[in-house]
Amino acid sequence: MKGSIISGAVHGFLAVALGAFGAHALKNVLDDYSQGIWDTAVQYQMFHAAGLLLIGILMSAKLFGETKQLKIAMICFNLGIIFFSGSLYTLALTDIGIFGAITPIGGVLFLISWVLVIVSTVKAAK
Repeated sequence: MKGSIISGAVHGFLAVALGAFGAHALKNVLDDYSQGIWDTAVQYQMFHAAGLLLIGILMSAKLFGETKQLKIAMICFNLGIIFFSGSLYTLALTDIGIFGAITPIGGVLFLISWVLVIVSTVKAAK
């Protein structure tokens, strides 16, 4: 519970900081295409930081007897942010195309996380 909220807050902080960095410090460094990649990385990092906060709230609400699936979702969200947003940040800065091939791994981890949140919620409602 605490770990999910802390990691969500850290990723939220980093998304704001990296968004500002991209908008200001990288304004004259990145072309429009790379700026779009950077912005996508920031958006997905923030969306999934909120997902981590949601998991922490769900776990602390004591609605779930078993939180194993939510813990796995938390891990997948964190890894998803690293793979998805991390690869996009690197791609935007380096223009090395192989980093774009790593991005879908993060996307799959995000999907797994959201499915686990759904399954956990359905199980708790029974």
